[in-house]
Amino acid sequence: MVEIHLDYEGDLHCNAVHLPSGTRISTDAPVDNNGRGESFSPTDLVATALGACMATVIGIVAKRKEIAVEGMKVSVRKFMSEDQPRRISKLELDLDIPLPADHPERKLLESAARGCPVHHSIHPDIEVRMNWTWL
Repeated sequence: MVEIHLDYEGDLHCNAVHLPSGTRISTDAPVDNNGRGESFSPTDLVATALGACMATVIGIVAKRKEIAVEGMKVSVRKFMSEDQPRRISKLELDLDIPLPADHPERKLLESAARGCPVHHSIHPDIEVRMNWTWL
């Protein structure tokens, strides 16, 4: 169990503290939803969590297999629904893996990303697309 404390600071800003580490992040509502867009929105954090989780799980598997994946890049694009209720409708990820396309563990690493805990936590109505580039 991990505990995170949040303070609503007003003007659609929150400050969150990850208690185990003391790390802080701030959020703001996006411009298209009454905010100033000065920081990650809560739904931006969902998209960020998915990308970070996939990269982390790939890293775990790669470390176990003694495969160097330092320099891996993940970009995430978040699409919001145009109808109500407001929600994430699609997350599209570009995963740039610094390994050749014919690497023998390619399928294992791709499977690890699809099996990350955040991906399993995303509602099935949210489309998740992964675009892989092997460098």
